[in-house]
Amino acid sequence: MQGTYQGMMIAIPPHLWQGFAGMPVVELADFLQVLAAKVKLKRFLKAPPQKKKKKKKKSSPKYDPKHPHVSTAKLLSGD
Repeated sequence: MQGTYQGMMIAIPPHLWQGFAGMPVVELADFLQVLAAKVKLKRFLKAPPQKKKKKKKKSSPKYDPKHPHVSTAKLLSGD
């Protein structure tokens, strides 16, 4: 809430908020409903979901006799 308050004070100068301070709660609620009715909700919709791209299967690495793989277990056992 603190961050929202600070943002409102930056966007709208404090002297413009004074009109709302003395406003009765019911009148303020009605005013906010009028403002909310003017909001175009379509502008805030999420983007439509994208089709998922197919992932390419990774091919197994090619065997290279110059660099043969040796498991850690074989290295530790001394074979």
